[in-house]
Amino acid sequence: MPVLARSLESAGLATVTVTMMPDLAEKFRLSRIVGVEFPFGHAFGMPHDPEMQLAVSRAAAALLDHASEPESRVDLPIEWPVDTRTAYHDWQPTEASPIVALQIKRRQEAEAKRQATKD
Repeated sequence: MPVLARSLESAGLATVTVTMMPDLAEKFRLSRIVGVEFPFGHAFGMPHDPEMQLAVSRAAAALLDHASEPESRVDLPIEWPVDTRTAYHDWQPTEASPIVALQIKRRQEAEAKRQATKD
């Protein structure tokens, strides 16, 4: 996220980052940040909810148009219509992605190796 935004900005293209982690985006000093408190994978809103998606899009366009200084940020007060705990649980895939599964396997192997050297 930050590398692409910085590359585009350095080429003269203005960017807006819509993110569920605005504090982290702010640490990367991105030019324009729209913070949303939505589950991962849904930065612009609920599937099949064009009004919510349009509200996020309009906020991003407005920030792009009106940001008067670098590192501008706006947090949207839009609430996810499902309680956060349920929404985040529903977002989780039933099985780990291949890269996550590989990392879990590596961590387990490293832990087993550490335990073997202790005994």
